[in-house]
Amino acid sequence: MRPILTLKSALVCTIVLMIFSSCGSRKNMVYLQPDSTQINAIYEQNIPKIQSNDILTIVVTAADPKVTAPFNPLSTMTSNNMTQSVDLALRPTYTVNNEGDIILPMLGKVHVAGMTRVDAIEKIRNELSQYLKDPGVNINFNNFRVSVLGEVARPGSFILPSERVTVLEALGMAGDMTIRGIRQNVLLIREMDGQKTIHRLDLTKQETLNSPYYYLAQNDVIYVEPNKAQINNSKLGANTNIIISIAGLLITVISVLTR
Repeated sequence: MRPILTLKSALVCTIVLMIFSSCGSRKNMVYLQPDSTQINAIYEQNIPKIQSNDILTIVVTAADPKVTAPFNPLSTMTSNNMTQSVDLALRPTYTVNNEGDIILPMLGKVHVAGMTRVDAIEKIRNELSQYLKDPGVNINFNNFRVSVLGEVARPGSFILPSERVTVLEALGMAGDMTIRGIRQNVLLIREMDGQKTIHRLDLTKQETLNSPYYYLAQNDVIYVEPNKAQINNSKLGANTNIIISIAGLLITVISVLTR
């Protein structure tokens, strides 16, 4: 029976070592730890700008809904080999072309790239004033998407209802980082005007709240790197569940053979 006890002891030690090797200290795990940094996270300084290929939902309103019909066109959808006119007046959409323009009914070409949503609303309102009295304009991003990859519980891409989203909120949508994720070196990839840039964020420090990349822009990609323990486990081809299963099988076999 001694060999069995020895093997069981070795198995327990192996599991304990794996658990501790995958865990980090509190300093490496806690978000936004207090320091002397003065917090000045102002969203207005980092509002996402409209870019080429953005899809915008634009709705024009007025006191008399009938006069807005030319500015809120119908769309045609095809279903089951039959074409039918579907009233999408509440959600007409426009794609920003490579020159940064959208083509609006009656108004024609309107340049919106580089503007915030609020700036674009004001510009379109001013141009509509020649046709409508006190027009209202509502613009929303229809493709405000961010992707979260790496050591998170649920990696994937997320389409957001609002452009006001932080890196922490995006991680929350992905189920937060796993215990194996490196919080001090989170990678953010951003594309602006066709150019991709790479930025690093230390989410354990409060100063990150002041970063221009704390608030996300459309199509941002967040990547959480694995820690050294996880990388070493991958190199060795180690999988905790497989090791435990194999060890349990060995104990059973040895137990049967030594009876």
